[in-house]
Amino acid sequence: MSALSTPAFLVDEGGLLVFFNEAAGTLLGKGFDEIDHVGRNDWDGVFGPRDADGKALAYDELPVVRALRTTRPTHGSFGVRGFDGRVHDVESTAFPLVGAHGTEGALSIFWPVDGTSAGTNGAAA
Repeated sequence: MSALSTPAFLVDEGGLLVFFNEAAGTLLGKGFDEIDHVGRNDWDGVFGPRDADGKALAYDELPVVRALRTTRPTHGSFGVRGFDGRVHDVESTAFPLVGAHGTEGALSIFWPVDGTSAGTNGAAA
């Protein structure tokens, strides 16, 4: 995941954000090592996800959380706030990570659809 130039988030089986790659950090304006883990009650304050109408997107509606809960791949469009306060419209595809003992987490990749760069290679949406 670290080598991808596509922004990606990784959550554990409880929905705690445990890592995001450099490409996500570039889009959001901070690296993962600059923030603390983000749990259920922190997503809105940290990333401010919004639906197409600008209303707060509930934690349970985030594609990565839906993939975790349903153990099925999911896709969604929403706005995510960068650490500079700017909201980026993104498309996100998430899928559960299943091990020998069941779902162990989920991975979400996302792509900005608002014309901002994705990743560190300067590719535009």
